[in-house]
Amino acid sequence: MINADPDAWYGGSPDEMGAEAYADYHRAIHDPATVHAMCEDYRAGLGPDRAADEADRAAGRRIGCPVLFCFSTRDDLAELYGEPAAIWREWAPDLRVAAVDSGHHLAEEAPEQLAAVLGAFLTAGGG
Repeated sequence: MINADPDAWYGGSPDEMGAEAYADYHRAIHDPATVHAMCEDYRAGLGPDRAADEADRAAGRRIGCPVLFCFSTRDDLAELYGEPAAIWREWAPDLRVAAVDSGHHLAEEAPEQLAAVLGAFLTAGGG
């Protein structure tokens, strides 16, 4: 279904992402092997990844190092899940949160802002 019209399914545009990044993205979403891999990543999140999370939760495991949760302000994450960082607070006692003014594709839509957030996290002893 996705491969029938990847542009309609995934969206994105050169205006949002920049011409070079969009060209790479467009090429990738038109590659059936890439689309298959993307679907498998989502499937893993509902299957083996979830099972591993549940086992870790049952064992009381948490992430022992600083964690940066970076999210886009113009995506539907908050609409779908509520407060974006809430789930990570259960897993990471040292959670740092950064909102990036972008849509779904943070690295392509706001590369400078994302790089600044990552740089600040890493130079502050975050990683």
